[in-house]
Amino acid sequence: MNNKIFGYARVSSKEQNEERQINAFKEMNINERDIYIDKQSGKDFERKQYNILKNILRENDLLVIKSIDRLGRNYEMIMNEWKDITKNIKADIFVIDMPLLDTRNNKDLLGTFISDLVLQILSYVAEQERTFIKARQKEGIESAKNKGIKFGRPKIEKPQNFDIVVNMWKNKEIKSKEAMELLNLKPNTFYNMVKN
Repeated sequence: MNNKIFGYARVSSKEQNEERQINAFKEMNINERDIYIDKQSGKDFERKQYNILKNILRENDLLVIKSIDRLGRNYEMIMNEWKDITKNIKADIFVIDMPLLDTRNNKDLLGTFISDLVLQILSYVAEQERTFIKARQKEGIESAKNKGIKFGRPKIEKPQNFDIVVNMWKNKEIKSKEAMELLNLKPNTFYNMVKN
């Protein structure tokens, strides 16, 4: 049975583009059907495509990732996943942007020590970057609030004729759709206003 090569790509949101990672996999001749992509945060490993990929990884298969932060951004979890894949599943991992992180090479004690050391440093950096991102977001939000910028949905004022239309609706003189049209409200907004 041939050993397989899989690519794993991750971007933090649907707006981000994973093309740079995909192109790197294609340069390594990884078949498109063997590339798994998640569009969500790297804070944990509860990711659909990652878990599918991990379940099909077999001994001596190769998992390729572009950079360590694409695998995840939580130091301890990255270390645990790496160990699970390399020691329990006995598959190899190659990090394109850090050729020292290639478990196919230098499987002796010194090679393993160097790989583990580099992995620990990069995993730490990935988690620190996540912490910095969250801190910068918080600072940006605070700064915007101090400038009077409002967050969330704008509060919709109750239309002037609201009570009259709702009474007609409650008395079954008009249907709910007609009431919403008269008040120019969407269903959720209409029912929330009625409830409140």
